[in-house]
Amino acid sequence: MTSKFICPDAFISPLVIEDAIYRALDEDLGRAGDITSIATVPFGTRGKAVVVARQAGTIAGLPLVEAAFRKLDPAIEITGHARDGAAVAARTALMTISGDARAILSAERVALNFAGHLSGIATATAEFVRLISHTNARICETRKTTPGLRALQKYAVRCGGGHNHRFSLDDAILIKDNHIAVAGGIRAVLEGAKAAAGHLVKIEIEVDTLDQLKEVLAVGLADVALLDNMDPPTMKQAVAMCKGKLMLEASGGITLKSAATVAETGVDYLSSGAITHSSPNLDVALDIEM
Repeated sequence: MTSKFICPDAFISPLVIEDAIYRALDEDLGRAGDITSIATVPFGTRGKAVVVARQAGTIAGLPLVEAAFRKLDPAIEITGHARDGAAVAARTALMTISGDARAILSAERVALNFAGHLSGIATATAEFVRLISHTNARICETRKTTPGLRALQKYAVRCGGGHNHRFSLDDAILIKDNHIAVAGGIRAVLEGAKAAAGHLVKIEIEVDTLDQLKEVLAVGLADVALLDNMDPPTMKQAVAMCKGKLMLEASGGITLKSAATVAETGVDYLSSGAITHSSPNLDVALDIEM
């Protein structure tokens, strides 16, 4: 069943949620379960708690919070006060839960780990989106994600108003400098990619210089050019050279400080690995109300 907490402008498979929660709870409960709660909380004790965003930010991960508590107490009662994608103020209640006290305490850390991490990504993404909103550029992440969490982290980017880059190696062709070196040059690598690509598969190629971009344009087989670590003046020249012939993606060291300047060059996309690998956690907590 689809969670009511999922961002209306994004999608995350319930199978991904179930798998992530199973693995996280299995890791945390170990071989003997939550021995602290078993020892200190009488069997059958009921508890009530509120999940709270202690910092202002954009929320993501609430479907996983819900799933963590329901996995340990299927009869738990959950009332939602926000949903993923919402921009909230500090001290905003996100959901109220009522059920078995041991289950609430045992699932707490797993639930909050997901909510804090994914909300941090969504919050950082939302700030990127705000900073470049006066341009036509879009912000996206990269494949620099935590192993096993890619689908969740990319979902969080969508919750923050960003867009997704490729999810894996099999959903688009992205030719990097090492591919060019092994294949024997830009023409050879593009011709090989075009011959192998399905009719729905896009081809993107990384370029470091304007001379490389000229060669890509001359070959004419790419859909997107990735401008790797170019400075803004060079990016502006690249935009002028392409004039709609190619979509352009700026990548390499893009931060909140540089995002607006890069977007103002006229590129179509900014991709930032920092969104997923370096966004700070948003402080999300659970307050017990006995």
